[in-house]
Amino acid sequence: MSNLDKLRRTVSSTLVVAARKWRRTSHGVLAAFNVSEACATPLLTASRLGAAVRQVTLADHVGIEGPSLVRLLDQLCAAGLMRRDEDPEDRRAKTVVLTEEGRAVTAKMEEELVTLRAQALKGVSRSDLEATLRVLAAFTSDASERADQITDVPTPSASGARKTGTPRKTAKANQVAKATAGKPQKRKSPTAAPHDAGDPA
Repeated sequence: MSNLDKLRRTVSSTLVVAARKWRRTSHGVLAAFNVSEACATPLLTASRLGAAVRQVTLADHVGIEGPSLVRLLDQLCAAGLMRRDEDPEDRRAKTVVLTEEGRAVTAKMEEELVTLRAQALKGVSRSDLEATLRVLAAFTSDASERADQITDVPTPSASGARKTGTPRKTAKANQVAKATAGKPQKRKSPTAAPHDAGDPA
């Protein structure tokens, strides 16, 4: 591995750790507003995007799939922080609008976050912040998205495998298979996938 590759690895791994720490710190502050960690992201993002935002636009900015966003918006609407309106330009689409209470809550959230950022980035120069933005932009560029779509190249089947690519069963495996044949198998409980709505804080 070259020195440049090592440096890139350090940048990417440090980014992961820093994101986790910032998320934990920022949401520790936002918890005082009785807004869940997942809901805080679309709430703040909608506030920053403007008066009325299409749900599809909000989903793009938050970085989560439409159905997942809908569930979060349902919670925010039930809490009285948002409402859904028909899009005047497309009646099939919906826009989300912050209520008066929602605007008041996000304004207070932003005040807390300004203070928190000032503390965390104290001593970091403007030029360093701008350089950081350029680095972060590389992770969200089209090139990065294309890298996400790269699939693993299939490897040749191991020695002793069938031509179909399915490895042969060992004698031990055959014994186990015979012993368990016909016995009812326990069904695994479904495990919910972790939800990550990003972090606009």
